[in-house]
Amino acid sequence: MGSVLSNFFGGDAGAESQSSAEDSSVTSFHSSARWQLYFNELKETPKLIVIDFSASWCGPCKFLEPAIHAMSQKFTDVDFVKIDVDELPDVAQEFGVQAMPTLVLVKRGKELDRVVGAKKDELEKKIAKHRPSS
Repeated sequence: MGSVLSNFFGGDAGAESQSSAEDSSVTSFHSSARWQLYFNELKETPKLIVIDFSASWCGPCKFLEPAIHAMSQKFTDVDFVKIDVDELPDVAQEFGVQAMPTLVLVKRGKELDRVVGAKKDELEKKIAKHRPSS
């Protein structure tokens, strides 16, 4: 969890950042190297990660954003991550993202499920199904 600690203690400019939406625990990555460090750390844990692949110009992504922030507060045992496909196209390609928003549910480095489109009810059901405490 070093990347989380470095973020908490004021990590560098290329690091991840917490969104300013009220008390959200969605982490945004702006560097492929930082993403890779984070992802490799969580491969060893049973923690569920929800990766939100989106873009700043994407209307459905903006529509879904408040719901994702709300889910990050509801499911505190799940890590929520936001990746802008224009900033980190290599990460989007690695996960085979072809449409936005695409939300990929990952545990131990393996994809468990995905939701393509702004389908918040479907996303919430899949998170509830795959999270560690379920």
